[in-house]
Amino acid sequence: MPDTGPLTGSLTGPVEVVGAGLLGTSIGLACRRAGVEVLLTDTSSENVRTASGLGAGRPREAGDVPTLVVVAVPPDHLGRVIADALEATEGTAAVVTDVGSVKSGPLAAVAGHPGAPRYVGSHPMAGSERSGPLAGSAALFDGRPWAITPHAASDPDAVEVVERLVRLCGAVPVWLTPEEHDRAVARTSHVPHLLASLVAGRLADGPENHLALSGQGVRDVTRVAAGDPGLYGQIVSANADAVVALLAEVRTELDRVIEAVGGGDGDGLRRVLERGVAGTRVIPAKHGGPPRAMGSVWVSVPDHPGELARLLADAVASEVNIEDIRIDHDPGRPVGLVELVVEESRADHLLVSLESRGWSAHR
Repeated sequence: MPDTGPLTGSLTGPVEVVGAGLLGTSIGLACRRAGVEVLLTDTSSENVRTASGLGAGRPREAGDVPTLVVVAVPPDHLGRVIADALEATEGTAAVVTDVGSVKSGPLAAVAGHPGAPRYVGSHPMAGSERSGPLAGSAALFDGRPWAITPHAASDPDAVEVVERLVRLCGAVPVWLTPEEHDRAVARTSHVPHLLASLVAGRLADGPENHLALSGQGVRDVTRVAAGDPGLYGQIVSANADAVVALLAEVRTELDRVIEAVGGGDGDGLRRVLERGVAGTRVIPAKHGGPPRAMGSVWVSVPDHPGELARLLADAVASEVNIEDIRIDHDPGRPVGLVELVVEESRADHLLVSLESRGWSAHR
């Protein structure tokens, strides 16, 4: 579905959030930031208390009538809770959406339900290795893509309400069918997470002297493997068909790598590596724009308070926009190695500018 342009109204609420974990609390905080009333529901009264204390809304009370229900529960419970929300709002115009990572399963669970036209699936591409309401943030979705996945029976007005929520939370709507969405997240999220877990698993029993050589590269590759195994197990299992199809492709490629490395096939190995480079170049840049050539400047930063702030102030003074920043702590020295990622055309200027201010830096 294309971008509809300016919407005809605003989301006035109240919005009920079912599930006061990371995503639910963050949605509540974003809605409250915009002045929208939020009602919180969770099987855990402690989660509701915590989220309420953070300012994400108030507990739902008898007599409250939401205009939008956002279901933010674990994948194994999505279909049932969405159906329950449709039942609870029967006879009203309340729209029901969910923020689950898989869309085909929940849709199948409500197919044929008389309230199905009021249901529109969605999925924000934002999260954290942390979980629970204390990890919530009103800014979690700012600038992030948020898939909206209407089905054939979705009421157009319901679709518009969900788009209002997405924009209110600061996210960028992306329109997909439920089936397209599930194939897309298998490629961009679920399979990468499994592969990161496989790589991280090779570290678990590694000798200490091997692990001493760990650098930023292995941290980058394995970062998402720190996520909750129970939650990600549910997510991947719910998207089994799309995930298995891609894993079969990866297995074929892995066999080629094994053959190339074991057989001394330098050309074959290079083709695999070049394919990887090509993949990194098609990942959209910030604001969804085309990828741009980036360069890195590495700076040694003393590991004590105030030094990182001083570095960033000097980077600002260089009049170079910092696109990304990564920190690699050197276990053998009292310094950290900070990688400043900038447009390639500005990297040399930043390097010279920082060196002139006394920083030890290199490219």
